Amino acid sequence: MRLLIIEDDERLLTTLTRVLTEEGHSVAVSETGPSGLAAGVVDVFDVIILDVMLPGLDGNLVCRGLRAANVQTPVLMLTALGDVDRKVEGFKSGADDYLTKPFSFKELLARINALHRRSGAAGSNTDVLTVEGLTLDLRTHSASRAGESIELTATEFRLLEFLMRNTGLVLSRGRLLDAVWGFDYDGESNVVDTYIHYLRRKIDFTTPHLIQTMRGAGYALRGSS
Repeated sequence: MRLLIIEDDERLLTTLTRVLTEEGHSVAVSETGPSGLAAGVVDVFDVIILDVMLPGLDGNLVCRGLRAANVQTPVLMLTALGDVDRKVEGFKSGADDYLTKPFSFKELLARINALHRRSGAAGSNTDVLTVEGLTLDLRTHSASRAGESIELTATEFRLLEFLMRNTGLVLSRGRLLDAVWGFDYDGESNVVDTYIHYLRRKIDFTTPHLIQTMRGAGYALRGSS
């Protein structure tokens, strides 16, 4: 899964990042309410782990902001305050689950997995992305354009999914690298350009090109004009 942690406790943030990365997840982090809200709106995540007490904006306001922006990503709220009223406030803000500090990482992992399973079942009817005749089916892991099947590698599929979910937005190489390969990737620096080239050879047979190069900024998937 691709996870976003919004937490200002540096020690807890470091530990959460290590534990979740060791479990095989890709983890992005934010340490303030405003930066976490921006990350949650701009990028695509499977689950957001959100602390209640944050600088700039508290967790409830961040969660309300996400829902106001139509971000339906499951949110697991973390707090040191375990009273019922606090929990009710979190749920009213749009949180999906609540975990009181201190907590066991075993329980945290179980709750993350449960949220991901529930969101997958609820969102199964939106698991087909379509842009300019290009279709990506997330359930069958298949792609086609103009009725022609397209064979994609796992990395190509993830890259295309992220581009399609952000149609019309200019995505920097850094953002694409973080979203598809993970924040701790230390391989070839030109890997994004290489895989954009691979995708273009397979899907980009129209003019103007579907995947556009934004000189000095990154790439954007062209939407309907």
